[in-house]
Amino acid sequence: MMQDNRKKEKKGGRKPKNDPAKFRYSISLNAEEHARFLSLFEKSGMKVKAHFITACIFQKPIKTIKVDKGVMDYYMRLTNLYGQFRAVGVNYNQIVKLLYRHFSEKKAAAFLFKLEKQTIEMAALCKEIIRLTQEFEAKNMKKED
Repeated sequence: MMQDNRKKEKKGGRKPKNDPAKFRYSISLNAEEHARFLSLFEKSGMKVKAHFITACIFQKPIKTIKVDKGVMDYYMRLTNLYGQFRAVGVNYNQIVKLLYRHFSEKKAAAFLFKLEKQTIEMAALCKEIIRLTQEFEAKNMKKED
């Protein structure tokens, strides 16, 4: 009687599944089939081979993920460049304030003229980056249906 009470009190551990998978099957693959299986499994992006096999057997849709390292690298560098442009913009505002605070209006205007030339070059560079990015996307980012 006392043991029955202890069993009822203990409620630790994992909750039992409503419909646990109890049935196991085993298959054998040769080296070529195994390599092909692993390739398909990696493309699926799934983390558990058993889930992948079950999806294949019951013809559930399997998504494949194609990662192009060149595209990833390009966008990582583009993101980094964007951060640098934002930093330049912040610095630009600070420089303008400092010029007018510490120099005469004539001298500040002369420095601003030089800064404006550099800004025009940077704007041209930005336009070129945008053009190259659009060209890159047209070549590499084709959507597959």
